Amino acid sequence: MSIVDEVRARLVEPGKLFIGGEWVEAQSGRFIDVLEPARGERLARVHEADARDVDRAVVAARAAFRDEAWARMAPSAREKLLWRIADGIERRAEELAHLESMNNGKTLREAHWDVVPSADIFRYYAGWATKLHGETIPVDAGDLVYTLREPVGVCGQIVPWNYPLLMAAWKIAPALACGNTVVLKPSEWTPLTALVLAEVCKDAGVPPGVVNVVPGFGPVAGEALARHTDVNKVAFTGSPRTARLLLKASAESNLKRVSLELGGKSPLVVFPDADLDAVAKAAFYGIFANKGEVCAASSRLLAHADVKGALVSKLGEMATRMRVGDPLAPKTQMGAIVSPTQLERVLGYIESGKREGAKLVAGGERDTDGDKARGLFVKPTIFDDVQPSMTIAKEEIFGPVLSVLSFADEDRAVEVANGTTYGLVAAVFTKDVQRAHRMARKLQAGVVWINRWSGFDSAAPFGGVKESGWGREMGVHALELYTQTKCVWVAT
Repeated sequence: MSIVDEVRARLVEPGKLFIGGEWVEAQSGRFIDVLEPARGERLARVHEADARDVDRAVVAARAAFRDEAWARMAPSAREKLLWRIADGIERRAEELAHLESMNNGKTLREAHWDVVPSADIFRYYAGWATKLHGETIPVDAGDLVYTLREPVGVCGQIVPWNYPLLMAAWKIAPALACGNTVVLKPSEWTPLTALVLAEVCKDAGVPPGVVNVVPGFGPVAGEALARHTDVNKVAFTGSPRTARLLLKASAESNLKRVSLELGGKSPLVVFPDADLDAVAKAAFYGIFANKGEVCAASSRLLAHADVKGALVSKLGEMATRMRVGDPLAPKTQMGAIVSPTQLERVLGYIESGKREGAKLVAGGERDTDGDKARGLFVKPTIFDDVQPSMTIAKEEIFGPVLSVLSFADEDRAVEVANGTTYGLVAAVFTKDVQRAHRMARKLQAGVVWINRWSGFDSAAPFGGVKESGWGREMGVHALELYTQTKCVWVAT
């Protein structure tokens, strides 16, 4: 039996919710049909969590947070526990990669690339479990004053559908390293690898209630997490529109902490002295990797007028040669859009680009060739002569659509690059070292790459400014999201 057949065989029974260390049915008895976007048919069914199920999960997480089995677990034991989770992810790497590819539509190669850092992030934060410490503070009164770093408590974590396993790992690992408990709500479109991760955590020896997974819809399960008065923190990755709803729900309940990793309309800025072959490769995979369903996609290519023509020509040729199709096929370079809703959204933006006068260079339509007719495929699309005022230059598409804009000098490049409500990532391609560092300071973004597109490491912080959110994932900075400081005064 092939690995694909094995994965399909395990999906016969509806997936249950993971609450308090056990697999339980949703109280409503309702189910979510999980789609396989490349085939346009149901892949699996999972139980649909509602507010009552979220409450059960929060109660379990609160009990686990107070239980000595977790609250008094030695830091070195927590460190070993996170290592075992990483080992469990690696043992099930093939299963997880195939399941992610089938459920999300990304290529199997890309799914494998997600599994490796998912394990690595647990190992990275395992090291931090033994290194969280306070400080002593000299004060005028002469008293002994010291601080304690304490976990914040129950953490509601809401992750998107574009990197289901990786985003879950990004959030769960630092939360556990700091001693918190978790209620994770994966996207209703892609809940399957999050449920496997719950099983991995259980097998690794995570105490019951420390990690809970409740697949459900945002307006129901997500809202319930944000409003729950016994949730101390919500971590969210998704759209600014949903973030505003979560903030409102939090403000109207218990003013819980909220950290947000939101969208982007990220610029890749190319100066005339750049290596155009390197730029073309970076820009191409920056927008078409993971079907463009990436918050950090290089969706705006800002090319100097002297090199724009040559660059667009290179990219157009690459786009027409790109192999779109079955995500599980070894030679496929781009898979299927995650859902019918997202497919319509992407096609709608493509039509707006045509309507507003952008020049279509490649793609521009749904791909229905052969077996792709039953799936959710879009041809890699490039628009040239895009103006900053156009919809496709301002709004996040979250699909394989590249907008090419032009500039004449550095000041104009900065103006256009910063001219959106977003500020997640940016890149600069130039051989001028002074210009590169100057641009890095001027660009309004949480991450700036120089002479490359994309760079991620468990130790490097990631997050945005403006409407791209606040707070940082990964690195030491994520510990600030999952700990609080207590100041202790001792009269001497």
